Amino acid sequence: MTGAALITQLFAVAVAVLLAPLFLGWVNMCRAWLQNRGAPPITQPYRMIRKLLRKDAVIATDASALFVFAPYVIFGSMVTAAAIIPALALDLPFARAADAIALVGLFATARVFVALAAIDTGTAFGTLGARREMMLGFLAEPALLMVFFTASLIAGSTELPVIADMHQYHALAIHPGLAFAAIAFLMVLLAENARIPVDNPATHLELTMIHEAMVLEYSARHLALIEWAAALKLFNYACIGFALFVPWGVARDLDSPQVLALALVVLCAKLLVCGAVLALIETLNAKIRIFRAPEFLALAFMLAVLGLLVRLLLQS
Repeated sequence: MTGAALITQLFAVAVAVLLAPLFLGWVNMCRAWLQNRGAPPITQPYRMIRKLLRKDAVIATDASALFVFAPYVIFGSMVTAAAIIPALALDLPFARAADAIALVGLFATARVFVALAAIDTGTAFGTLGARREMMLGFLAEPALLMVFFTASLIAGSTELPVIADMHQYHALAIHPGLAFAAIAFLMVLLAENARIPVDNPATHLELTMIHEAMVLEYSARHLALIEWAAALKLFNYACIGFALFVPWGVARDLDSPQVLALALVVLCAKLLVCGAVLALIETLNAKIRIFRAPEFLALAFMLAVLGLLVRLLLQS
């Protein structure tokens, strides 16, 4: 690993960690605009994180060490995932260390720890949210894996840099299977990041919560890490979608600062469009009942499988 590659890798991780709250703020701002409401500042997530970091943590008397340790594992898993995803450059050292299947494992690790921490305190809402989260994860992970398998059949590898490189620099080709995979991935993104129509991140009704119900007992720095990790998870999913379906603009030359700067500008432009699209989807749809969420994710799985079958039929 050369020094330039290591510096670029650290720069890419820093960009992901710092841009994630800004991306979440942009989504919330677009959503407010589309709903004809007063939009919060785009820096509102930064202000919330700073405010929480200054407070003193209050920990439940029945909580174990897992409750305190879980936010650091969740945040660390999202940072590690950001290091694997080729958001700025293809030939990053950590991006070659794990493939897309390991990336699903990182997301699963964060999910398990947040669910265990919610159950640890023994509250009714925490347990309810943990059960719902594990149910959604059980249905979303197979659909996400099928999306990765469809893209890997086209590229011949499960590594995201290889998939992005094939789509960006090789001959342009039409892959009908990717269209089904893209729709399935969008549905998984909405479900995994507690967005409408599966969940409402702005709700205050405990009986309808999924993600928010699991973090009701957290405060101060622990809640700041969880909220930061949630923003980083949304950012990571967006960058996975860019790598799979619109990888153009990702840098290949790690020794050129100008190329990296251009890749950062392109990434910001993609995030602006992606945030506006997510806000539009959330505005045009209503939250579905929790009992309809399995049907929503089952449809995503079937679309991903259909994309895989289309690719196999075209190869034969």
